[in-house]
Amino acid sequence: MKKILVLSIGACLLVSACSRPRKAEAGHLESATGNPFTTDLLLKTTPVKQQDRSPLCWVYAMLATIETNHLMQGDSVNLSIDYMARCLLTESVRRYYLSRGTSPINLRGMGTRLLALLETYGACPYDSYHAESANYNVIVRRLEQAARASRSLMALDQRANAILDAAIGYLPGKQVHMLGADYMPREFAHSVCRSGEYQAITSFTHHAFGTQFVLEVPDNLNADRVLNLPLDTLMQFIVGRLRSGRAVYWEGDITSSGFDFAAGTAEVGHPVTQQQRQQAFECLQTTDDHALELVGLAHDKQGRRYFIAKNAWGTANRFGGFLYLSEDYLRLNTVMVVG
Repeated sequence: MKKILVLSIGACLLVSACSRPRKAEAGHLESATGNPFTTDLLLKTTPVKQQDRSPLCWVYAMLATIETNHLMQGDSVNLSIDYMARCLLTESVRRYYLSRGTSPINLRGMGTRLLALLETYGACPYDSYHAESANYNVIVRRLEQAARASRSLMALDQRANAILDAAIGYLPGKQVHMLGADYMPREFAHSVCRSGEYQAITSFTHHAFGTQFVLEVPDNLNADRVLNLPLDTLMQFIVGRLRSGRAVYWEGDITSSGFDFAAGTAEVGHPVTQQQRQQAFECLQTTDDHALELVGLAHDKQGRRYFIAKNAWGTANRFGGFLYLSEDYLRLNTVMVVG
């Protein structure tokens, strides 16, 4: 697997030269009862999607981040979640078979795992490969049953493809037509996501700052290394990326009482230090249970900063599927960002 490129601390804070984020128009994200937040900047996004019961939030959020970064440059890009899921399942069921069931199929992951899948299998436009109602938890069980019943890798491949064709749909042709040109899937992926374009960053004191380490969370199934920075520097990185017109993939904890999807907000209610953040992580209070795309900045009536996030749970909340995360919520609950 190709490693995700991470840059030096100084390079991480450079602002990239790309199109500037537009100021949000008044009323955008307005709720039926009014929006208590003032939006300072809001990047362009593809429509809010619905992951249903699948654990693929990391696929949705990382692809959404890539999509926004192209929309901000004037490109119309909407990428297929189902194509990436199918590639992951095909790879995983083979591993399950060859390991004699000791490596179960696991659909969880982080943004870095999605970048590795793009490098290996390429990408496909959303309109070219999209399933309306694929139950991925059921698909996993069927693939594992097929692997246990197969007596050769060739037989497994045939059974697995039949299961995936029936559940998700037949793959499109070998070529992808997008952005006015024809691509092979890997060529298309490289046109929308260059090798080394994205940086994976975290902030924990049990490793030295300025070094890369394998993030010790269950979803880091590829054992990807991330760059460790002080918390204030991590927050500056996120803000700098957003102000430069680039979205940020966010992964972290949403199990605290301060997270309220229906209300569209996530709050902590107190200042958060590096030490408090570290303690919450070491006590397993902060876990890597969800991923979002950060797409904007806002403030409340007291002038406190909030980060606007695009979720993948559909549009049935106060802000049409978007969330306002307080700065202290990010300081406490961020496990990793990719930007």
